[in-house]
Amino acid sequence: MDVALAAFAFAPGLALGSFVNVVAARVPLRRSLVSPGSACMSCGHEIGWRDNVPVLSWLLLRGRCRHCQAAIPWRYPAVELVSALLVAGCAWRFGLHPEALVAAAFCLVLVAISATDIEHGIIPNRIVLPAAVVILAAQTAIHPSPQWAVGALGASGFLFAAALIAPRGMGMGDVKLALVLGAMLGTTVTVGMMVGLLAAVVPAIVLFIRLGVGARKVKLPFGPFLALGAVVALFAGHELLQGYWTLVHG
Repeated sequence: MDVALAAFAFAPGLALGSFVNVVAARVPLRRSLVSPGSACMSCGHEIGWRDNVPVLSWLLLRGRCRHCQAAIPWRYPAVELVSALLVAGCAWRFGLHPEALVAAAFCLVLVAISATDIEHGIIPNRIVLPAAVVILAAQTAIHPSPQWAVGALGASGFLFAAALIAPRGMGMGDVKLALVLGAMLGTTVTVGMMVGLLAAVVPAIVLFIRLGVGARKVKLPFGPFLALGAVVALFAGHELLQGYWTLVHG
């Protein structure tokens, strides 16, 4: 049942991923999400429906605009595909339950934030703050408990302290993103934060090996690593937390 539901959710996930691309491209520039319609970033020619089919159009066009042959960044099909896989994964993990919708929305927010952080180096308040409020309200309504608010404040407070200690390595956007993570994950936000921190260590070490002390001048976006950790915690947080406590106390 859940596998069939996941397969059914994949196509809508692609369409939602296309909208996430619009959000990631326009919100940092403070442009409307509604108008004008989709157009080539190079020649400005409006994109027709046949060239706007998620992933498939990019493949058929070989990653180039039909009119000016300018390259279309691989980010667009990647965002669409990742969004679809995450939406399908939420349907598989949570089934026909309201939490599946909240989890899917959470994942789409993470994809949008990761895309903006990678491309623009920012985590927009216009995405992260409304998401934190909506997800906190939804989780509290579905599973009445203070853990969602405690998780949001705890995770955000932890990164805020880190930002005060090392402002060059942690931005306030990451602190606000932690609000969203805690609101969705509750007690398992610790898993998400730990996985995100460990994932960020790998490219940091690579940069240090290649550039030495010059690596300090390279700004590494932390949002995508937090998003990765959050996804791991969403799908396997309780199991990982239980395994950790079993290992410690076993």
